[in-house]
Amino acid sequence: MYQELRDRLHTESEQGYRNFHMNLVPGIENILGVRMPTLRKLAKELAKNDWRSYLKEAPEDYYEEVLLKGLVIGLSKCSLEEKLNDIADFVPKINNWAVCDSFCNSLKFTNKHMPEMLAFIEPYLSSEEEFEVRFAVVMLLSFYIESNHIDHVLSLLNQVKHQGYYVKMAVAWALSICYIKFPEKTTPWLKTNQLDDFTHNKALQKITESLRIDQQTKGWIRSLKR
Repeated sequence: MYQELRDRLHTESEQGYRNFHMNLVPGIENILGVRMPTLRKLAKELAKNDWRSYLKEAPEDYYEEVLLKGLVIGLSKCSLEEKLNDIADFVPKINNWAVCDSFCNSLKFTNKHMPEMLAFIEPYLSSEEEFEVRFAVVMLLSFYIESNHIDHVLSLLNQVKHQGYYVKMAVAWALSICYIKFPEKTTPWLKTNQLDDFTHNKALQKITESLRIDQQTKGWIRSLKR
């Protein structure tokens, strides 16, 4: 079964897309070049069958094979406890931003279990592993930048101290979304946050790149640069 799945991935791969994707994910060499719509289709097929055996037994030699497991976890029908166990098993396998962000985006069930998921992801914010921290930050920006959680999200982001580049970029991205959605909440925080200068300035840059911010406000945002 798993060899057939791998053969299918090879058949669906495109050399041009592989080269393009490798440029987006520096340092990751085991990419076949299978497009996301195809992976989502495969994940849906797998999730309808014995997905538990698939998660335990299927190989993970290629980038797409790892990502495919993450997508299946997002689609699997099971208890919250089992889902969280599968996520906990998967997070240490994340070694690049693309798998991280695609995996987070697939965890739509979070919308039905907001308190439980928040309690689950918060410990990852203090992890020593770069992509474990990014996982938590991307989960926050994907599901928790809304009225009931914005204050807590800003507080949590202010506490992230990991020096990894992909953590800092995720925090900056999250802060830009906070400002765009909740400028009145985020404005005072931009003046007093404890972020390092790189992350702070990158957040300002991302805010000014938004088409939803007027030119006068962009000028003020730039004045906060360190």
